[in-house]
Amino acid sequence: MNSLYQLVTEAHAAIRPQVRVTPLDYSPLLTLMTECEIYLKCEHLQHTGSFKFRGAVNKIRLLNQDARQNGVITASTGNHGQALALAARSAGIPVTVFAPVSAAQVKLDAIRAYGAQIELVEGDALSAELEAAKQATLQGKPFISPYNDKYIIAGQGTAGIEMVEQQPDLDAVFVSVGGGGLISGIGAAFKHLSPKTQIIGCWPANATSMYASLKAGKIIEIDEQETLSDGTAGGIEPGSITFPLSQQVIDRYELVSEQEIRQAMRLIARTDRWMIEGAAGVALAAALKIAPEFKGKKIGVVLCGKNIVLEKFINAINGDE
Repeated sequence: MNSLYQLVTEAHAAIRPQVRVTPLDYSPLLTLMTECEIYLKCEHLQHTGSFKFRGAVNKIRLLNQDARQNGVITASTGNHGQALALAARSAGIPVTVFAPVSAAQVKLDAIRAYGAQIELVEGDALSAELEAAKQATLQGKPFISPYNDKYIIAGQGTAGIEMVEQQPDLDAVFVSVGGGGLISGIGAAFKHLSPKTQIIGCWPANATSMYASLKAGKIIEIDEQETLSDGTAGGIEPGSITFPLSQQVIDRYELVSEQEIRQAMRLIARTDRWMIEGAAGVALAAALKIAPEFKGKKIGVVLCGKNIVLEKFINAINGDE
């Protein structure tokens, strides 16, 4: 944990010129409704629309010359692929993104627009990750994991340092959990800078791979159901460094239903005029669910990404999926 925090602080200084310092916005209407002070970390306003750009920029800056010339391989359902493609394009590095065939077409189009090549894989997000890692070995190129990489985690953790700088006395922070990279980095920052802040991991009840693994004390495979939070769906890569990190930083686990996610997405569109993705809705839904326990206290909610699929967003808030 100490070494990770050191990497986060190094990344905070190194990537600051390239990433946006996203606002930690006070939400007056959500505060009025819940009777606790709610602050929204607006990572949906980051470059490419999610926190993923932080980790991508940090990883790209540390690549050696061979990797820069030969290119890199990654796996993504959308956000990480877009972020890495943009960060790599700025450095002139070729990128190939392996994605599941179920990935949203508009996100795949965005990845291509940033200059990356896409290879589609049958199966889920974990299947794409395993195939990408295999091909990287065969081709002699670096595989850049969406979450299982200390430099990716460190870059994402810079959002946590910003939150402490912007509001140093938060009582709790709600973070959606997929592979565990974001919460590991943010958690490392808070454990050192604001240890009193409770780190709350949030999952859709339909997709609980990391949650179930944490409960079991080891990485396990489970069958997941379809969820609005596609950004957090999918299994955990065997041997992922985010598993022990998540064990250390997460103080509390919260599950939310698809209806609660939908209601949160609908509510924030009305109260704060934000069109967020399902994964961001998970963190907000969890905060709303247990808000009575934080009456009169300050809580932060990480809005990890925006919903660029307008039709999907409309269907979600209308209850059509």
